[in-house]
Amino acid sequence: MGVVYAEQWKQDMAGRTRTAVIVGLSAVGGLLAFLLTRTSLTDDAYITLTYARNLAEHGEWGIIPDVASNSATSPLNVLLLALGAAVTGLFGDAQPIASLGFVTVGATAALGWAWARLAASWRFPVPVALLGVAVVVVNPFVLSAIGLEVLLIPAVLAGLAAAAAERRPVWFGALAGLAVLVRLDLAVFVVVMFAVTARAVGRRWWQVVVATAAVALPWYVLSWVAFGSAVPDTLVIKQSQDGLFDPWTYATGIGMYLEDVGFPVLLAIVPAVLGVGALLTVAIVRLAVTERPALGVIAGLGAGGVAYYGAYVLLGVGPYHWYYVAPLTALSMCAVLALGAWWGHQRGGAHSDRGVGDRTKPVVAFGLLGAVAGLVVLTAAVEVQRGVPWRSPVIFGNWASAQDYARVGTELGRRVGAAPVRSPGEIGTLAYFCECQIVDAFSDRGRVPELLEERLSESGPVGSALLEVNYLWFDRDREPLDPSYRLLYDSGPGHGPGTWTVRSDATGVGHFTLVRIR
Repeated sequence: MGVVYAEQWKQDMAGRTRTAVIVGLSAVGGLLAFLLTRTSLTDDAYITLTYARNLAEHGEWGIIPDVASNSATSPLNVLLLALGAAVTGLFGDAQPIASLGFVTVGATAALGWAWARLAASWRFPVPVALLGVAVVVVNPFVLSAIGLEVLLIPAVLAGLAAAAAERRPVWFGALAGLAVLVRLDLAVFVVVMFAVTARAVGRRWWQVVVATAAVALPWYVLSWVAFGSAVPDTLVIKQSQDGLFDPWTYATGIGMYLEDVGFPVLLAIVPAVLGVGALLTVAIVRLAVTERPALGVIAGLGAGGVAYYGAYVLLGVGPYHWYYVAPLTALSMCAVLALGAWWGHQRGGAHSDRGVGDRTKPVVAFGLLGAVAGLVVLTAAVEVQRGVPWRSPVIFGNWASAQDYARVGTELGRRVGAAPVRSPGEIGTLAYFCECQIVDAFSDRGRVPELLEERLSESGPVGSALLEVNYLWFDRDREPLDPSYRLLYDSGPGHGPGTWTVRSDATGVGHFTLVRIR
């Protein structure tokens, strides 16, 4: 018995060591991603950071002081960033940027933990698990939107896959609840993965439902009653931006980024295309071999990515680059997971089906994994060539760099004081550094009723009914703030008082002009 216990102890220690290595190296990857991108955050990232700072400092859910809004698409991201900012505030002023560093490292560590669990389930080696993390961390769509929930998304999706692989319904449900707190639209993944991996939980499906509701429902009930909508206003705002990207849509948006950015986008797409191939292969094999648990988990992750993409096409929103993070990272991880599971099966891993085929040396799996690793290294090399840290993201569409927006916002705050200012159309970085009342539909809910009525008139019976339920407690008679100034943007350099010249890698040289309305 002593020998048996000693052997078990050695195996447990080896497993803990592997997990520590994967989690530790993943956290280092997150730190490097933060250091690379921290000075070049996109405008929407600063919307989230402003929410976090206001929550940490004033207990307010909104962008501008003393005015509640509900345009934060990721409650969990805001709450985590606010927690970090509150902790840094104990030692001085709250530091949302430092908090972002902690959340970025924590999210990649959680992603690494999920991959460590998957590696333990299917007995594929540590480098494969690290590749599953790396294919996410170097993705230019992810790095170009750091500050948003782009690393929390793959972390919870990989966690769902690990919980399904280990047949843990309570953990699956808890992670499903966290997923819809990261983004409500990740419910698409939850439903698809639950349906495809239902055999893993069997009669305990109700535990999934209870755990999901226990984690997610309190927030959405609070948001529905206190803020007047369970679903953030962002959906209505984004759907009202018809024509902003003409002629491109979400369905064709990848083509737009290929045309504008080129090679880095292609490097991000290839692993996702391999994921589609893995999904099709797994679907075919699963029809012939139904007793392979790995197949259901892989199929669920890949099918969730495809379903998510289809749902966004139907929603008719614009091709914002962070909207592609969920399907691209899910399908990329699907490719690595399929190859890792194949490797483990060929080596006679814990979940391999010993009655199907002959186990051979995993030469083909090794070669394909090597090709994916080569893509990861090439992608990282291309991204680092842009400079460290970045001046602007690889995928970028704002009118000004983060540094120029910071300068304009700081000077704007000194100039206008407490007077409301109508935003030029991009609000996040300006609001963060201005700390003044800069208003548009994202910050001023008095501007939402008009957009809501427009959506109701254009939606069908089902869509209208859902909108009416969502905004049941919303005050549609709320008046918008009356701005004293308006900030205007135009191309080319500007001159004169109240004018700031800026530059963007996307739009070139432009300028903002502050105009008094009354």
